[in-house]
Amino acid sequence: MTRPSLATVTELFKPITWFPPMWAFACGVVASGISMDGRWGLAIVGVALAGPLVCATSQAVNDWFDRHVDAINEPQRPIPSGRMPGRWGLYLAISWTFVSLLVAAVLGPWGFGAAAIGLLLAWAYSAPPVRLKENGWWGNAACGISYEGIAWVTGAAVMAGGSMPHGHSLILAALYSAATHGIMTLNDFKAVAGDRQMGVRSLPVQLGVDKAARVACLFMAVPQLLVILLLIQWQRPLHATGVAVLVLLQAFMMRRFMQEPTSRALWYSGFGVPLFVAGMMVSAFALRSISMATAG
Repeated sequence: MTRPSLATVTELFKPITWFPPMWAFACGVVASGISMDGRWGLAIVGVALAGPLVCATSQAVNDWFDRHVDAINEPQRPIPSGRMPGRWGLYLAISWTFVSLLVAAVLGPWGFGAAAIGLLLAWAYSAPPVRLKENGWWGNAACGISYEGIAWVTGAAVMAGGSMPHGHSLILAALYSAATHGIMTLNDFKAVAGDRQMGVRSLPVQLGVDKAARVACLFMAVPQLLVILLLIQWQRPLHATGVAVLVLLQAFMMRRFMQEPTSRALWYSGFGVPLFVAGMMVSAFALRSISMATAG
């Protein structure tokens, strides 16, 4: 059997998609407030787990089960192009799932549990009979939980020696997961016609482009506003102000995006989402300062 080249395998795993979970993992590490002394090895393992393992697995799973659709829409991809021959795409998805679980076992019960849930969602997102991606409500939620919440929790758990992360950290991980639902909707505006033809019920297909844009913005904005209120309650006014400024800038951009959602979704992804992830890190540093103050 012909084997795919290393370059083709790398293309299948899509390294460009690894940044969001790796960033969220870093946020969890910072939010823990625990020193990196003696934990660098575990942190490196966690970064590898979040990006090159769990996220890469999700990309392989998605490409395998979307190979027939990609043969029409994106025939240059590794599987439909034939550069990933036979069932190699499936074999890689399965083997990388098990490798991810083996690596996750190093991180203790919370790290392993978070990785297991992330992998379960990756398969449920793409594979029949569940195939969450065919409904924008469920598919985007699965991505938000995997890419942001689970990665954040894994980072915090690694720093806590595999124990349960602090409650504040879990709350912020949940809120940023919810907000990511809206970010994932941004990816759907470019493919409304194709999704409708293939029976994929993305939010723009279900709600219409204009209403889906408003819903996406609500999903992105409301959890961040709750984060601001929580930071104020936790007596971190400077961090709350920083997040508020970033949300205000997003609000101006959201208004422009909602005027022409289809043509400006990519623009908002490029300029608005970085403000969102910057707010994540500001919030993580707020939790770090709380932990340091408590320890002091």
